[in-house]
Amino acid sequence: MSEQASEVTGEDADTGNPDTPQPAYKRVMLKISGEALMGDQGFGLNPPTVERIAQEVKSVHDMGVEICMVIGGGNIFRGLQGSAQGMERTTADYMGMLATVMNALAMQSALEGLGVYTRVISAIPMDQVCEPYIRRRAVRHLEKGRVCIFAAGTGNPYFTTDTAATLRANEMACEAIFKGTKVDGVYDMDPAKHDEAQRYDDVSYDDVLQKRLGVMDASAIALARDNNLPIIVFSLDEPGGFRGILAGEGTYTRVGG
Repeated sequence: MSEQASEVTGEDADTGNPDTPQPAYKRVMLKISGEALMGDQGFGLNPPTVERIAQEVKSVHDMGVEICMVIGGGNIFRGLQGSAQGMERTTADYMGMLATVMNALAMQSALEGLGVYTRVISAIPMDQVCEPYIRRRAVRHLEKGRVCIFAAGTGNPYFTTDTAATLRANEMACEAIFKGTKVDGVYDMDPAKHDEAQRYDDVSYDDVLQKRLGVMDASAIALARDNNLPIIVFSLDEPGGFRGILAGEGTYTRVGG
């Protein structure tokens, strides 16, 4: 990972502590799946798991990093799955978008319980529970040191939360997307099924698309490639992994040009 250390500002930034490592990026997008919030459950939200992920986010926020988040909704409802069972695709996708709002509100509650100011910003207006998406307002929240959780995908059916994360990362001028998964990077085959699977340290956007490595969906990878936005794939289950990578340590795969 290239060292892009820079000064960071924000109302909650911990920049005065000389023991705080200088982060590799100033503003990042963290993309996690809804399933990451389930813990050992088969469905829904597991509060201790949500709390653990919030602690990971707080540890990076304390470095002075400005954080955007997008959380999937697959732990509650998955649009494609509903469509496969006979539901009209557009309706199923909108239901999936509402599931992402529920997850975003749960993460906001956990983060604010830790003292991290957080805003949930929805692509579908629902003023009673969260803010509508206005790019300049969202940028201002980040500048003030608030975590911004972007919910309801892009607001349109047929687009995944991977694409939404890449879109918002570009709009917010993030320097990288951090994709939290169950494994510590991108492998040439499923490491859970193949002991001989090899992890990539670096892999190009084109290789991800051509080899169908499953990092993100094709439209998200293409959008990242067109804007030269690196994707850092790491294990969300490794304690301190998110902070460690930003401090120049840990194991991960970098998807780039």
